[in-house]
Formats: sequence, structure tokens, C-alpha cells
Amino acid sequence: MRVNWGYIKIIVLLGLVGFLFAFASQRNAIRKVSAPEVTFIGENNLFVTNETVSKLLIQKYGAVKNVAKEILDLNNLENALKSNPMIKAAEVYVTVNGTLKAEIEQKTPIARVNTNASYYIDEEGSYMPLSSNYSARVPLVTGYVEKNNLEGIYKVASKIINDEFLKKNVIEIRQNIGGDIYLKLRQCNFIVQLGDVNSLDKKINNFKVFYKKTLKEKTLKNYSKVSLQFENQVVCTKT
Repeated sequence: MRVNWGYIKIIVLLGLVGFLFAFASQRNAIRKVSAPEVTFIGENNLFVTNETVSKLLIQKYGAVKNVAKEILDLNNLENALKSNPMIKAAEVYVTVNGTLKAEIEQKTPIARVNTNASYYIDEEGSYMPLSSNYSARVPLVTGYVEKNNLEGIYKVASKIINDEFLKKNVIEIRQNIGGDIYLKLRQCNFIVQLGDVNSLDKKINNFKVFYKKTLKEKTLKNYSKVSLQFENQVVCTKT
């Protein structure tokens, strides 16, 4: 009987590959995870530090670097990170060599409430606590502000952060108890009265026309208040 050595070689080779794969998988599963490596995506100014992220991971899973890969619950670790009110998104994964990596995207503040409580409003209109690590240069929000009713303030702050003219000039947003909103500008003595946030784009465009005209005429200092309450008018009060 003639032996087909070609088939035997293939079978032996497949068996060897299977053995090596199983051996490598077992070794990989019991490999101890190294200390976390943290990468921040986007914003360079850190409101939350590497140490804070590592502490959150350790609090959730003990000494992470001594845990075997097979018992790590990466979803739980991600949820632990996202529970921090300064973190917008988090992705946690383990590399082939056992390095635990966490990619963090921080929230972006667009205004800072400074009333009886102090906190940021982020780019999605949510609460964001102040950081002892970094202070953002964003407009202050003063007056009558309710943490669970930030819609009007958020709409104005979003407009400011996305408009180069407003971003450069507006330093304060003030809201009264009736919900009317006022703006304070850098190097200007007058107050801008927006009123409500209806027709906000139109009101801001009207104000830009007024500002450009009075700046050219060098008469900005002649006014104490500029009212934009009415959609098609700019009503000025002289000093």
C-alpha cells in the first residue's frame, strides 16, 4: 500500500498550527495586564488628569495591572470612566502584549456659571464641574440661573462659541428672573439686551451692523445700553 506523505504532512502541519494557536490563546488569556496607558483625544488642556483616569480604573477593578486579561470587563471599565462628569467618551482595550489602554475624550465647556453655585455648561448643554487642574476661558454666566433650566443660556453660549466676533468680544451672559438675557462686551461700557432667544441670529446680525458702524464712527462710548429685543430694530440708550 502506497502512503500519501503529502496528506500526512498537511495533517501534521494543521495539527501543529492548531496546537500553537491554542497555546498562544491560553498564554494570552492568563497574561497579566500592565499599568494603564491613558491618551486624551482632542482638547489639549486637561480638565481630568492621567492620575484621575487610572484611579477610576483601579477603583472599579482593583489593581488593574495584576488582573488576567480573560477576566477584565472592558465595558464596565468604560462605563466607570464615563461616569466622571468631565468625560464625554471613553474607549478601553488591551493590546496583544497586555497593555491596558484608555482613550479619553473630555467634555468641552462653553460657559461658566458663577452664581450661588459654580460650574461649566458643556457643548451639549449639560452640567460639567469645575476642574482644579485647568480653568477654561469662556464667558461667565451670572444673574438668575437654574441648573435644570439652562436652555436659553445654552443657546446663547453656543452662538457665542461658534461666532468669531462674539467669541472675541462677549465676556459675560446675564439672565434675569424673567428669562431676559443681557450681554457684556470686552472694552465696551454698554450692556446688550437680547431679551429672549427668539430670532437670535437676526438679533446678532443687527448688532454686528450697529457695532461696525459705531466703531467706524468712534461713537461706541456714547451708549449705555443697546436693546435687541425687537427683531428688526436696534434701540440705543445714550449715556
